[in-house]
Amino acid sequence: MRGEMGQRGGGRRGRVFDHGDLRLVVLALTAQSPRHGYEIIKAIEEKFGGNYAPSPGAIYPTLTLLDEQGLLRGEADADGKRRYTVTPDGEAYIAAHRDTIDGVMVRMELMARRMAGHMPPERVMQAMQTLKQALLLREHGWTDASVAAAAAAIETAAREIVDGPR
Repeated sequence: MRGEMGQRGGGRRGRVFDHGDLRLVVLALTAQSPRHGYEIIKAIEEKFGGNYAPSPGAIYPTLTLLDEQGLLRGEADADGKRRYTVTPDGEAYIAAHRDTIDGVMVRMELMARRMAGHMPPERVMQAMQTLKQALLLREHGWTDASVAAAAAAIETAAREIVDGPR
């Protein structure tokens, strides 16, 4: 059963994608292979394990916008359906925004895991909140050295979580 925003069952209410994120996901998926709007909807639904599918009312205006911006090109195929491909300008846009697109894809994966009920233990969630608060509440100015040290510590922690301690 679908709930708010196309979700099935329980879970997060409200927006699945932040402003502009769906546009980036559509671009990234279309860069993987040319697609019809319906195929994009299905690809996103698959990434969410069937727990969320964007509505045609979200996808088709996004495709039209990207086409008008020259980032995608939609051409009718033999059955009259529009198949979208990434243009050279779209490829350049993707390359220029690769880090942002990768971040959106990671957030999408995390949300899919959350919707499926695969969350870290509560103690880990609390530690993540503590880290976020520490970063936001830091009273001293950030220097190049403190930015490098904080980023290195977070990146090391992330690697150890994924790979285990060295």
